Amino acid sequence: MTRALMLNATYEPLCVVSARRAVVLVLKDKAAILEHDSEEFHSERTVVPVPLVIRLINFVSVPYRSRVPLSRRAVFARDEYRCQYCGAAAENLDHVLPRSRGGLHTWENVVASCRPCNAHKEDRRPQEAGLRLRKVPGPPSADLWLLATAGSVDPIWARYLPGVAIPA
Repeated sequence: MTRALMLNATYEPLCVVSARRAVVLVLKDKAAILEHDSEEFHSERTVVPVPLVIRLINFVSVPYRSRVPLSRRAVFARDEYRCQYCGAAAENLDHVLPRSRGGLHTWENVVASCRPCNAHKEDRRPQEAGLRLRKVPGPPSADLWLLATAGSVDPIWARYLPGVAIPA
Protein backbone atom coordinates (compact mmCIF):
# COMPACT_ATOMS: atom_id res chain seq x y z
CA MET A 1 0.00 0.00 0.00
CA THR A 2 1.26 3.47 -0.85
CA ARG A 3 2.03 5.80 2.04
CA ALA A 4 2.00 9.57 2.31
CA LEU A 5 4.08 11.97 4.35
CA MET A 6 1.78 14.23 6.36
CA LEU A 7 3.01 17.77 7.05
CA ASN A 8 1.63 20.30 9.47
CA ALA A 9 0.30 23.62 8.11
CA THR A 10 3.82 24.99 8.75
CA TYR A 11 5.39 22.23 6.58
CA GLU A 12 6.77 20.48 9.67
CA PRO A 13 6.74 16.67 9.18
CA LEU A 14 4.17 15.01 11.44
CA CYS A 15 3.89 11.36 10.47
CA VAL A 16 3.42 8.84 7.68
CA VAL A 17 -0.14 7.76 6.88
CA SER A 18 -1.64 5.32 4.40
CA ALA A 19 -2.64 6.73 1.02
CA ARG A 20 -6.23 5.88 1.85
CA ARG A 21 -6.11 7.95 5.06
CA ALA A 22 -4.49 10.81 3.12
CA VAL A 23 -7.30 10.77 0.54
CA VAL A 24 -9.92 10.88 3.32
CA LEU A 25 -8.21 13.97 4.80
CA VAL A 26 -8.13 15.62 1.37
CA LEU A 27 -11.80 14.83 0.65
CA LYS A 28 -12.81 16.25 4.05
CA ASP A 29 -10.87 19.46 3.19
CA LYS A 30 -8.52 18.92 6.13
CA ALA A 31 -5.43 18.52 3.92
CA ALA A 32 -4.09 19.48 0.51
CA ILE A 33 -2.02 17.30 -1.81
CA LEU A 34 1.50 18.63 -2.40
CA GLU A 35 2.94 15.63 -4.28
CA HIS A 36 1.05 12.79 -5.93
CA ASP A 37 1.59 9.56 -7.80
CA SER A 38 0.51 8.89 -11.37
CA GLU A 39 -2.13 6.45 -10.09
CA GLU A 40 -5.61 7.57 -9.02
CA PHE A 41 -8.42 6.60 -6.66
CA HIS A 42 -11.79 6.47 -8.43
CA SER A 43 -15.29 6.74 -7.04
CA GLU A 44 -18.60 7.19 -8.79
CA ARG A 45 -18.23 10.99 -9.02
CA THR A 46 -14.65 11.78 -8.03
CA VAL A 47 -11.12 11.02 -9.16
CA VAL A 48 -8.31 11.74 -6.67
CA PRO A 49 -4.60 11.22 -7.41
CA VAL A 50 -2.77 8.94 -4.95
CA PRO A 51 -1.06 11.39 -2.55
CA LEU A 52 2.61 11.03 -1.62
CA VAL A 53 2.85 14.23 0.45
CA ILE A 54 -0.06 16.09 2.05
CA ARG A 55 -0.19 19.27 4.13
CA LEU A 56 -2.80 19.92 6.78
CA ILE A 57 -4.93 23.03 6.21
CA ASN A 58 -5.05 23.95 9.93
CA PHE A 59 -2.10 23.91 12.32
CA VAL A 60 -1.98 20.97 14.74
CA SER A 61 -0.13 21.40 18.04
CA VAL A 62 2.39 18.60 18.55
CA PRO A 63 3.61 17.57 22.01
CA TYR A 64 7.26 18.41 22.65
CA ARG A 65 9.56 15.54 21.72
CA SER A 66 12.79 15.89 23.71
CA ARG A 67 14.84 13.11 22.12
CA VAL A 68 14.55 10.59 19.34
CA PRO A 69 14.20 7.07 20.80
CA LEU A 70 17.39 5.02 20.36
CA SER A 71 16.93 2.12 17.92
CA ARG A 72 19.03 0.23 15.40
CA ARG A 73 17.23 1.82 12.45
CA ALA A 74 17.61 5.31 13.94
CA VAL A 75 21.38 4.86 14.50
CA PHE A 76 21.85 3.72 10.89
CA ALA A 77 19.83 6.70 9.65
CA ARG A 78 21.82 9.16 11.83
CA ASP A 79 25.13 7.71 10.56
CA GLU A 80 23.87 7.66 6.95
CA TYR A 81 24.24 3.85 6.76
CA ARG A 82 28.05 4.20 6.84
CA CYS A 83 30.68 2.73 9.16
CA GLN A 84 31.86 5.46 11.51
CA TYR A 85 35.40 4.06 11.47
CA CYS A 86 36.15 3.45 7.77
CA GLY A 87 33.16 4.78 5.80
CA ALA A 88 32.12 1.43 4.29
CA ALA A 89 28.52 0.23 4.30
CA ALA A 90 27.44 -0.36 7.90
CA GLU A 91 25.99 -3.69 9.03
CA ASN A 92 26.39 -3.62 12.82
CA LEU A 93 26.06 -1.37 15.82
CA ASP A 94 29.12 -0.75 17.97
CA HIS A 95 29.47 0.68 21.45
CA VAL A 96 32.38 3.14 21.37
CA LEU A 97 33.11 2.38 25.02
CA PRO A 98 32.21 -1.33 25.25
CA ARG A 99 29.36 -2.21 27.58
CA SER A 100 31.66 -4.69 29.32
CA ARG A 101 33.79 -1.69 30.32
CA GLY A 102 30.89 0.37 31.62
CA GLY A 103 29.72 1.93 28.36
CA LEU A 104 26.05 2.84 28.19
CA HIS A 105 23.54 2.18 25.43
CA THR A 106 23.07 5.88 24.59
CA TRP A 107 23.22 8.06 21.46
CA GLU A 108 26.64 9.30 22.53
CA ASN A 109 28.09 5.77 22.77
CA VAL A 110 26.50 3.85 19.86
CA VAL A 111 27.65 4.07 16.22
CA ALA A 112 27.09 2.16 13.00
CA SER A 113 30.03 0.00 11.89
CA CYS A 114 30.96 -2.53 9.25
CA ARG A 115 31.71 -6.14 10.20
CA PRO A 116 35.49 -5.94 9.70
CA CYS A 117 35.85 -2.83 11.90
CA ASN A 118 33.52 -4.25 14.54
CA ALA A 119 35.46 -7.53 14.62
CA HIS A 120 38.83 -5.71 14.70
CA LYS A 121 37.76 -3.43 17.55
CA GLU A 122 36.42 -6.30 19.68
CA ASP A 123 36.19 -5.32 23.36
CA ARG A 124 38.46 -2.27 23.15
CA ARG A 125 38.19 1.48 22.82
CA PRO A 126 38.70 2.79 19.26
CA GLN A 127 42.13 4.27 20.16
CA GLU A 128 43.30 0.93 21.58
CA ALA A 129 42.30 -0.82 18.34
CA GLY A 130 43.93 1.81 16.13
CA LEU A 131 40.58 3.15 14.91
CA ARG A 132 39.31 6.71 14.78
CA LEU A 133 35.69 7.90 14.72
CA ARG A 134 34.77 9.93 11.64
CA LYS A 135 32.46 12.13 13.75
CA VAL A 136 31.51 12.37 17.40
CA PRO A 137 28.26 10.48 18.03
CA GLY A 138 25.33 12.32 19.54
CA PRO A 139 21.56 12.56 19.42
CA PRO A 140 20.19 13.08 15.89
CA SER A 141 17.97 15.82 14.54
CA ALA A 142 14.38 15.81 15.72
CA ASP A 143 13.06 14.78 12.26
CA LEU A 144 14.99 11.51 12.33
CA TRP A 145 12.18 9.82 14.27
CA LEU A 146 10.25 9.80 11.00
CA LEU A 147 12.89 7.73 9.25
CA ALA A 148 13.22 5.44 12.25
CA THR A 149 9.50 4.69 12.39
CA ALA A 150 8.63 4.74 8.68
CA GLY A 151 11.26 2.26 7.51
CA SER A 152 11.60 2.80 3.79
CA VAL A 153 11.26 6.43 2.75
CA ASP A 154 10.03 7.70 -0.61
CA PRO A 155 12.73 9.85 -2.30
CA ILE A 156 10.06 12.48 -3.09
CA TRP A 157 9.87 13.18 0.66
CA ALA A 158 13.51 14.40 0.69
CA ARG A 159 12.68 18.06 -0.03
CA TYR A 160 10.32 18.10 2.97
CA LEU A 161 12.90 16.49 5.31
CA PRO A 162 15.97 18.72 4.91
CA GLY A 163 17.80 17.56 8.07
CA VAL A 164 17.46 13.85 7.32
CA ALA A 165 19.72 11.77 5.05
CA ILE A 166 17.55 9.46 2.94
CA PRO A 167 19.26 6.26 1.73
CA ALA A 168 19.32 5.70 -2.03
